[in-house]
Amino acid sequence: MSEDDRPRLLSGGNPQIPKGAGDAPVQAYIAAMPGWKSAIGRRIDDLIVKAVPDVQKAVKWNSPLYGRGNSEWFLGIHCFTRYVKVSFFKGASLDPVPPGPSKQKEVRYLDIHENDAFDEAQFSDWVRQASRIPGERM
Repeated sequence: MSEDDRPRLLSGGNPQIPKGAGDAPVQAYIAAMPGWKSAIGRRIDDLIVKAVPDVQKAVKWNSPLYGRGNSEWFLGIHCFTRYVKVSFFKGASLDPVPPGPSKQKEVRYLDIHENDAFDEAQFSDWVRQASRIPGERM
């Protein structure tokens, strides 16, 4: 991919990817994540697919979304300057609750910084739990 073909990076380094359903737009987003964030994006995507093999994927609002049937989404990813934010849309119902609070009652976040230890087992457990809870329609 030439530099002219690369997606534009928005504020905080979030890739501008056209909205679309399926794996292809999500993979385009992950490939366009700057620096170390692309590797963590691939790992997050792999763990989600392993935990929920029939997961549905889409990119909306320049963020990958993961969900189950009926266009109900349980998780989203977004790039920021210094971290990758994973949004659990019904995270307040997970056990244990993900550490990042939200102004929205049900939403909880996991912020992953470049040198953070990433607890893949805990993350995968949250993904499995979140996939069983009715998601958000978007």
